[in-house]
Amino acid sequence: MNSTPQQTTPRTEEPDLELSASHILIVDDNLQNVELIQAYLEALPCTIHTAHDGIEAIAFIEEPDNPTPDLILLDIMMPRMSGFEVCRKLKDDPNTRMIPIMMVTALNELGDIERGVECGTDDFVTKPVNKLELLTRVKSLLRVRHLKRELDRTEAYIRSLEQSRRHEPADDDAS
Repeated sequence: MNSTPQQTTPRTEEPDLELSASHILIVDDNLQNVELIQAYLEALPCTIHTAHDGIEAIAFIEEPDNPTPDLILLDIMMPRMSGFEVCRKLKDDPNTRMIPIMMVTALNELGDIERGVECGTDDFVTKPVNKLELLTRVKSLLRVRHLKRELDRTEAYIRSLEQSRRHEPADDDAS
């Protein structure tokens, strides 16, 4: 029996083209945490924005000249407005509820995680943040965000086709 070695195609990274237009908002009152997360995310072809508390984050998102974030990395323990409050406010608003939110926090008690889920967070990462874990989860949430947008565009296109078909003159087939 002739046995030839099987060739395997090396797994290549999916192209990050869809990530190049992504905007990530990092919200943390600790400048060192912001800088660390920014350094970790430098490997991604995304635009990074920062806010130093919840009020600043909401103001950034509500400013019409700013891009809508594709992902928010949100600390919980912040002055003026906690991450829980920010998350609840964004998830209650129909204009922002689809923005994925990842809570990045030192809080790791089950009650804190449950509270985050109740507020609508999409993911939870505890500090100190592991770079590989953060990058993997960020990429995953960004891909989901982009797939949802693509799905919305496709559905809108299908609706427009259906609408135009309804307005076309019907064939007069007398049978």
